[in-house]
Amino acid sequence: MARPPQDPQVRITEILNAAEPLFYSKGYHETAISDIAQKMGVAYGVVYYYFKSKEELLEALINRELSDFIAKIRMKIYAEHIPVRNKFQFLIQTLFQSLYRDEGLLFEFLHNDRSIHFIDKLSRQGNKLLSPILLEAIEEGNRNHYFNAPHPQVVMNIVLPILDSLIEGIYEKIPAEQLHYQFKLAEELIEIALGAEKDSIHIAIKKEF
Repeated sequence: MARPPQDPQVRITEILNAAEPLFYSKGYHETAISDIAQKMGVAYGVVYYYFKSKEELLEALINRELSDFIAKIRMKIYAEHIPVRNKFQFLIQTLFQSLYRDEGLLFEFLHNDRSIHFIDKLSRQGNKLLSPILLEAIEEGNRNHYFNAPHPQVVMNIVLPILDSLIEGIYEKIPAEQLHYQFKLAEELIEIALGAEKDSIHIAIKKEF
């Protein structure tokens, strides 16, 4: 077995960087630990030194992507001085922009019946990280009278499933006309939940905010 580097995080990053493109090109279930090790030019035992299984490696990859997404949102929200009235929409728009990776979709290789438990975990973890940021945006909108949501947490409980349904529609690649209608309906429902002005929420698909 190759000797582990002094900084474990360096090797972990190398492993994740090697595994990620293989998962996209070959598929998660079709990629073996030996494939990852071969791409790195190390013995497969090196990968097992840091990850007990391929599933644990995938979870680390998911956590890294989610952490990067949340960090990007926080950096933009507080660094670019986005107007309060646009903050909630900006957060949602950034969420949908983050789904696209090169010519495909983020973690598209997991969207099959064999990996449904990973998709459920990804959704739950993502919602858990996103919820406090969206909640803050709702409360700030209330304070500035752009929203009229007496119970922000209840609004969160309504909005998150709506966003999940839109994400599911994108990954299922439903016809463009249906997807467009679904987005327009979602905008109206979110406006009602927020107590926002009509036509004040716009969610674009793969379009810069």
